[in-house]
Amino acid sequence: MAGTGAGHRGVETGVIETDIPARLDRLPWSRFHWRVVLGLGTVWALDGLEVTVVSSISGRLSEKGAGVGISAADVSGLAATLYVLGACVGALLFGQLTDRFGRKRLFMITLGLYLSATVLTALAFSPLWFFVFRFLTGMGIGGEYSAINSAIDELIPAEHRGRVDISVNGTYWAGAIGRALLAVVALNTSVFPIDVGWRLCFALGAVLGLGVLILRRHVPESPRWLFVHGREKQAEQVVSSIEGEVREETGQALAPPQGTLRVRQRKTIPLPLIVRSVVQLYPRRTLLGLALFVGQAFLYNSILFSLGFLLKTFFKISSGDVPYYIALFAVGNLVGPLVLARLFDTVGRRPMIAGCYILSGALLLVTAVLFKEGQLTAATLVLALIVVFFFASAGVSAAYLTVSEIFPLETRALCIAVFYAVGTGIGGIIGPLLFAHLIESGKVDEVFVGFAIGAGAMIIGGLAEIAFGVKAEGQSLESLARPLTAEDEDEGSPVAAAGGEAATASPA
Repeated sequence: MAGTGAGHRGVETGVIETDIPARLDRLPWSRFHWRVVLGLGTVWALDGLEVTVVSSISGRLSEKGAGVGISAADVSGLAATLYVLGACVGALLFGQLTDRFGRKRLFMITLGLYLSATVLTALAFSPLWFFVFRFLTGMGIGGEYSAINSAIDELIPAEHRGRVDISVNGTYWAGAIGRALLAVVALNTSVFPIDVGWRLCFALGAVLGLGVLILRRHVPESPRWLFVHGREKQAEQVVSSIEGEVREETGQALAPPQGTLRVRQRKTIPLPLIVRSVVQLYPRRTLLGLALFVGQAFLYNSILFSLGFLLKTFFKISSGDVPYYIALFAVGNLVGPLVLARLFDTVGRRPMIAGCYILSGALLLVTAVLFKEGQLTAATLVLALIVVFFFASAGVSAAYLTVSEIFPLETRALCIAVFYAVGTGIGGIIGPLLFAHLIESGKVDEVFVGFAIGAGAMIIGGLAEIAFGVKAEGQSLESLARPLTAEDEDEGSPVAAAGGEAATASPA
């Protein structure tokens, strides 16, 4: 049936009342949830592999005989920027498609793109080839972000959502550690020829991605997405199957679900309504998302893409030894989210996110001053960065959690994509180019400026969390931002028409 203003709201296919969100949120932790984490969360490890490989092999790839004919500055600067640009394009393209065609379909397609582009990167024979397929690899990873984070949040119970999301996002650094250690062997010219080792580093990503593709076949479509798009029977089948599996595993009856949701189903949600819901209905949350993403994108993409170049330029670390330092740096980034994740559900989102952002920014400023004054060696610089990114990594992981849970279901994947793309476009593209240029100058004072900018961006993100943060711990996604298709209980009109920040969870 066509509703009033269908041209703006999309064609309605029916009105249903469902308890599916409540049934999913009241489930105890089970093997099903582990399957979701392993099948979907591993994308972060793959991204860690892809980003770290650039820092690990930039020196070797630029050496004579590597088979590409590219400079270290171009690997850390231009190629890194193209990868990030591809991720932005992929996030925007596949983010919208994920909200339109479903989580599962898109997270299979984006992984397929990543696999293909990574294999072709390993076969690079010229700078142009290398640049093109780094861009396409980035597109696949960028598309993964929106499809994966939205699916995870919609399948994980509310009481576990924070710690799971942050821990999963932190596994990016497990991939970084693995790739750095692999590079130690692959870049050893006594083991592999100079033009073979770096290709094996890329090939590993494709092998792991193939394993993830197999795991994902057993992850269902999001029931929340299904019932909104007129497929409530399929949603019921998925949830009933999950409940049956959990009952069999625990041997206990499940608690009765608390509450229902009445929605106007639509096969598609028009893009103008999605954009309006973000900018007009949630302006404070929009500013929050931008501040968090711009800050983390500048800091991470600047330092991670260029760390190997920095160590080689200022501390004369050989390209064969750089991976050891990258692996140590990655350990701090991995441990931070794993250790602190639980506190985002207990202490709360706002104090933890703000604290991690501001503390990491302040510690980076101290590190920058010590670097400028010549007080650091390669080892102590990396040690200082380990401490900085212990906190920064947990905060940054929470940024993805934040934009995934504080906007309506119909906009979730696109919101992740937009904030990732805009934040990364501003911070992640400018950052690597600027930092590579500053390092290439060989001047300590100029690199200090780059560190200071990154620190300032993180502190601003922390202040934005204090001002605009949302108390989301333990709350259902629908209570944080009611679906655009939800009906007001009294008037039967779409909540989106008069909803927004004032109609959902208080930011206090």
